[in-house]
Amino acid sequence: MTERAPQQIDPDEPLDPAVEKVRAKLMRFVVINLGILFLALMAVVGALVYRAVSTEASTEEALAGLPLPPEGSTITGQIALPAGASVLSQSLAGGRLTLLIETAGAREIVVYDIGSARIIARFALVDD
Repeated sequence: MTERAPQQIDPDEPLDPAVEKVRAKLMRFVVINLGILFLALMAVVGALVYRAVSTEASTEEALAGLPLPPEGSTITGQIALPAGASVLSQSLAGGRLTLLIETAGAREIVVYDIGSARIIARFALVDD
């Protein structure tokens, strides 16, 4: 058997027209896909920026619902709870105070609106 020497490819030699056509299609495919990938990445970055900006605005709006007292004073008030009720936990969100209370073994969630100074909701917790 005779061994053939590997063919040397001259990098300056023009490609076969069929190979050049395939290379051009491949380049077009790569450019289009990179463009689509870039647009998708920009959409994700835009959504993250929008969400960060809108979250800051909604936090400021929630805090705006809580009335501020004049300098050097505090807000005082009373929340009327049933006799013998004890507060198990509380949570403040915006201008609303949520209390978990227990009365004679029964538990209840009470939502109090600070701005209007009244209880706006009561939810009894019952077993199914």
